[in-house]
Amino acid sequence: MILTDTGPLVALINRNDPNHLVCIEATRALSRGPLLTTWPCFTEAMYLLHKAGGYPAQAALWLLLEAGRLALHETDEAELARMAALMSKYHDLPMDLADASVMAAAEPLDARRVFTLDQDFRVYRFADGSAVEVIP
Repeated sequence: MILTDTGPLVALINRNDPNHLVCIEATRALSRGPLLTTWPCFTEAMYLLHKAGGYPAQAALWLLLEAGRLALHETDEAELARMAALMSKYHDLPMDLADASVMAAAEPLDARRVFTLDQDFRVYRFADGSAVEVIP
């Protein structure tokens, strides 16, 4: 599984998104397992997909989940605390809740690669100071 931010979820479904083809190609190069995302990213994607294509676009995201091509990571108490700390640390960017949830999930999962279109992930660091590998 690859930890996935909001942008690719939207781009994979919205054919009018400028990153649609880039994300389609990236998924072909990724492992065959489902994409893994967080509840904040899923929520944000639902909102953006509604703006882009209404309920049919939202239904397509639900179908990814139902088909097992997308999985939702369950956040625990430690990750909630880590999200708050990360948002405080990166408040100058600013870091939003969705980004914080991805970084907080990545650490315990040892998910060093993140599927994202957000360049801020090139700035974010794990607790040990190491960088995220951004896909694509």
